[in-house]
Amino acid sequence: MSIRTRQLELRAGGRTLVQDLDWQVGDGECWSIIGRNGAGKSTLMRTLAGLRAPDAGSVDLDGRPLAQWPLEDLARRRAYLAQSRHDAFAYSVIETVLAARHPYHGNRYWEGSDDHAAAVQALDAMEVGHLAARDVRTLSGGERQRVAIAALLAQDTPLLLLDEPANALDLAHQVQVMGLLARLCREQGKTVVMIGHDLTLAHGISTHALLLKGDGRWHAGPVTEAMQAALLSDYLGHPIETIEHGGRRIFIPLDAHHDRHA
Repeated sequence: MSIRTRQLELRAGGRTLVQDLDWQVGDGECWSIIGRNGAGKSTLMRTLAGLRAPDAGSVDLDGRPLAQWPLEDLARRRAYLAQSRHDAFAYSVIETVLAARHPYHGNRYWEGSDDHAAAVQALDAMEVGHLAARDVRTLSGGERQRVAIAALLAQDTPLLLLDEPANALDLAHQVQVMGLLARLCREQGKTVVMIGHDLTLAHGISTHALLLKGDGRWHAGPVTEAMQAALLSDYLGHPIETIEHGGRRIFIPLDAHHDRHA
């Protein structure tokens, strides 16, 4: 599923975060949005999800303006993982994931379809199937994050928007989740747009990167071009060095106050 922004402008608190963003995301591409805190990454993600109106410009999904998509149709086409969530009610893990199947059934209940199997499969993919009967309020942060990603998978949309999917996950599960997202793009043709802070992980699985400066400026392109040390150092406001190891590019933040040649 493709995304197109035209002259998109995002503002917050009197600041222009993103200006004149002309950006194209193609089917099956995996994009990482990179920038320092406050650069507008989550604001952009909420705008792409249809949860926030642009301050200027437009967003199209598959050539159709986002505002013209009926909510139920939109829920079948894109899934959104927010950066944080608050569980006020005692839903079980399986109920939480089953709720993601609601857009497919209108007034029918998902219990009467094959949704339970889809939910169990998604939980197993995130290695939380054994928690199916647990109250979501009793889970650890990492367990709750994996349940949220399982719900995203169960929604089974062609477009996945993820705001820090690796948040609260240990290293093994970070690698697992990122690898799964890469396979969804590569093997199933899904489109993924995500925010993350681990540059090495992002480079390893992404096809493209969008850099946000936080003052309106932006840079978009394939990872081999966009994730260069000098460009990242500029956009992140911190010196970055890269090394090649075992066929991978590793990104190292340097101590800005230390002469590495000393």
